[in-house]
Amino acid sequence: MSREKDMSNQRNMEEDEYPTEIHEFLSDFECSLNTVDEMINTMISVSRGELLCKLDPLEQAKLDLMSAYSLNSLFWIYLVTQGVNPKEHAVKQELERIRTYMNKIKEIGDKKKAAKLDKSAASRFLRNALWEPDCGESKQLPDHSKSTCKIKKKK
Repeated sequence: MSREKDMSNQRNMEEDEYPTEIHEFLSDFECSLNTVDEMINTMISVSRGELLCKLDPLEQAKLDLMSAYSLNSLFWIYLVTQGVNPKEHAVKQELERIRTYMNKIKEIGDKKKAAKLDKSAASRFLRNALWEPDCGESKQLPDHSKSTCKIKKKK
């Protein structure tokens, strides 16, 4: 019983050591750290080889970049907690380098998703959509390269 009382007193003393205004921020920070811890545990519970065999090369690159970015972000947070300015540390350049590669991967993914031109379908669409003057010929579609119809210009 006395041990529980000592722990309770210790917590109260710890809470009294910092201003009450930041208590909510510290609680949020602790929750965020717990969430990150859960995510990391989930990520390392599956072997890398097992995970990579299920992904295509683009997804593998995304996974590698996400892992590197996450670890460097955690290191950034660690530096802040140690009183080191991370903006003056090499981790800043590393995060920028990773972001550059993330943007390149995003561009590649966007190009894959972009609509591709089907030339034959576009040709058919244009052929059927363009207005043809009635030349008194049969109702078949004329061959555009051999058309004898002339469109009169307005004066």
